[in-house]
Amino acid sequence: MPKMKTKKSAAKRFKVTGKGVIKRARATKRHILTKRTTKNKRQLRGMVNMAPGDARSAQSMMPYAS
Repeated sequence: MPKMKTKKSAAKRFKVTGKGVIKRARATKRHILTKRTTKNKRQLRGMVNMAPGDARSAQSMMPYAS
């Protein structure tokens, strides 16, 4: 049986921790940042854990991630 292919778009967007938790970046941090406050931009830094329902769909796109 052939190998399953990883969706490369998902592999670039999501990271899997050592325990198998999928992390994602926060939204609305790409462009038009002049209208956002400094506090808001600072709080959008970093990665956060995905919701369980979203994590299931991301896991199916990355079969060999965990």
